This record gives sequence, C-alpha cells and structure tokens, in this order.
Amino acid sequence: MLVIIDGKKISEEIIEALAAERNTLPPVLRLGFVLAEGNEASASFIRMKERLANKLQVVVLREEIHETAQAVQAVERLVRSTDGVIVQLPLPAQVDTDTVLRAIPPSHDIDAENPDTRSRFVRAPVAEAISEILVRINFSAAHKKAIVVGAGRLVGAPAIELLKDLGADVLVITHTEGSLDELKNADIIVLGAGEPGLIQPEMLKEGVVLIDAGTSESAGKLAGDASPSCAEVASVFTPVPGGIGPIAVAMIFKNLFALAKLPKH
Repeated sequence: MLVIIDGKKISEEIIEALAAERNTLPPVLRLGFVLAEGNEASASFIRMKERLANKLQVVVLREEIHETAQAVQAVERLVRSTDGVIVQLPLPAQVDTDTVLRAIPPSHDIDAENPDTRSRFVRAPVAEAISEILVRINFSAAHKKAIVVGAGRLVGAPAIELLKDLGADVLVITHTEGSLDELKNADIIVLGAGEPGLIQPEMLKEGVVLIDAGTSESAGKLAGDASPSCAEVASVFTPVPGGIGPIAVAMIFKNLFALAKLPKH
C-alpha cells in the first residue's frame, strides 16, 4: 500500500509540540540569518521561516552581506546576540562559503552547516525530517541498500551522514559518480539533485521508499527530482511541494530549542 507523506500535517504536529515546549525556555529567544544582499529567493525563504518564528515567539534578526569578511563579521555579531544562526545558502560567488560556515560555533549551528563540527549537537533539518519520516513509517535503514542522488550541502551530505549512522549501505550518485541504473537495487532513495523529473518510475524497484528533497522550479512551479508518477511504484513517496519541505522548516525550530537548552558559558 502506498503511503504519501503529508509533510504539512507532520509539520503542524511538530509545531504544536514545540509550542507547548516554548513555555519551558527563556522568555526571549532569537534566531539570526545571514543572507546574500538583494537575493529575493533567500529573503522569501526567510519570510516563510519568520511566520513560524512569530507563532513560536522567536525574534528573527537578519544581516545582508556581499563579501566574505563582512559575512564572517555578521555571523560573529549574531552569535553574540542570538540563540542560533543560519547562513542562508547560496551565498554570492565572491564569498568563500566554507570560511563563513566555519564561523558558526556548534552552540549556534541550527542547520549543522559548519563542515568541521556538523551534527555535534543537532542534525541538519533535512536529515531530521528524513529521520522523522522513517520513524513514522516504521522503516529501519539498517543493512538496507540506500542511494542518495546528489551530494550537496543542503540535502545530499546530511542525508548520506544520516543513512550511514542508521546502518544503511549507502551509495552516492552525482554527475561524476555512480549511475542511475543502480536505483533499481535500492530499498530507499533520497533525492537532492535539483533536476525536475530526473527520476522516472521505470528506473525504480517496486516498493522503494522514495524521499524527494530535490526542490527546484519548473514552469514557474516547485518540482521535485522524481516524476509524480513514481508514486505508482514506491511504497512511500514524499511529494514536492508538501513533503520534506514543511517538516524541515519545523525542524529548524526544534534545533533552535535544543541549542537554547545548552549550558551557556
């Protein structure tokens, strides 16, 4: 039987639990964003997160940047004045993204973005969202054949790390590594390529758990890496939009609350 994940419903359940937990935390919580100057896509993402922040009584601060030193200074300022910091990717080409991400200490790294200390206190929200889905469908990844399509910072890398931690046999497919022919052997697939319609149903094994986090735009609409018809083959399917995305946004605030509970030095 096919299970189509209702990310909005799951997100609402997580937010409800967080709203109850909010009363146990400090009266003022602040979340800081660093984003590229004039990047309307990033600003739009942050506005979406701000709406949820308002529901959870979280103050949002933002700093717009256009070069590396300025971005590092913005991160450092926000670390001093907030409970958590997110660098909204992508940054402009002239900015050294790794240098900026390395400025986020583990105590404030909401998105687990710092490549040196990733997942020290919290997992990346996308990884948390995938984990939440696997728990809800009662799927154990241990010893299963897992394939991650794409190895980017936001989806691929966190998904690879999570599935390895869960004991899966993980294969990574990118433009330069592996082949999509391997998908026929996968028990679970996580998509993060950002190429609309890349995956078609005939490429998949019957009953696969298919988690599509490869959001991009096609003909003015959000689309996933998987054709919607892949739902005919999968046992579990996350639609785009409305699947992983809303859950991952809720997990930002779950991570913020977790970091807010850390002892402050």
